[in-house]
Amino acid sequence: MFGIAEVARRAAARLRVRVNPGLRHFSTTLNYHLDSPDNNPNMPWDFTEANKERVKEIITHYPSNYKQSAVISLLDLAQQQHGGWLPVSAMNKVAEVLEMAPIRVFEVATFYSMFNRTKVGKYHLLVCGTTPCMIRGSRDIEGAILKHLGVKRNEVTKDGMFSVGEMECMGCCVNAPMVAVADYTKGSEGFTYNYYEDVTPKRVVEIVEMLRRGETPPVGTQNPERIKAGPAGGNTTLLSEPKPPPCRDLDSS
Repeated sequence: MFGIAEVARRAAARLRVRVNPGLRHFSTTLNYHLDSPDNNPNMPWDFTEANKERVKEIITHYPSNYKQSAVISLLDLAQQQHGGWLPVSAMNKVAEVLEMAPIRVFEVATFYSMFNRTKVGKYHLLVCGTTPCMIRGSRDIEGAILKHLGVKRNEVTKDGMFSVGEMECMGCCVNAPMVAVADYTKGSEGFTYNYYEDVTPKRVVEIVEMLRRGETPPVGTQNPERIKAGPAGGNTTLLSEPKPPPCRDLDSS
């Protein structure tokens, strides 16, 4: 009979054998690291001089004995600097700066889907896959993007410009379906992250082509009949300033 630890070790070994490293980029959920020529602990990595100053400023937001709380912010900054993804050497640098065990940084980077551990495009398009967006046609949106770019989900176009992924709930269900675009073309200094809502298969392709030309598509709702999250055609209720709630006169008692 094998102990629980031995059973777990053998199961993990079998899993490593079965996983094809060449298919790793099809998943953003693998919680282990496989060395590659462009992603291994021996690669030198450091924050730029400008970002070193930002690192110092970010750390000041936390008590000196809790500076490890800055791990998410520093990982995000490292990802912006590195073109949208986190090599293991960048995670090790964050661990060094915050004086924490590298495994603790790895745990954060593998837990949050906002951190990409494989290469993405200069424009990383994320399609919302939560129920309201699914009902409103998010799969058609994703299909239109993938067909137009000639890639599969989590692949990068040959020119390195675009990649497409999925995100769960962007918090604007009333404007479903929607996509987010992480723009890494200008590095950490010019990084932007914008929502495009009420998109259609035709409109999302137009947005992609605008980005390709270096233009800035209007963010927010893409429905010309709506203002932000308001109903198409304008409000039909709450047309005047609401009356304030009655309040007891405290001075009269």
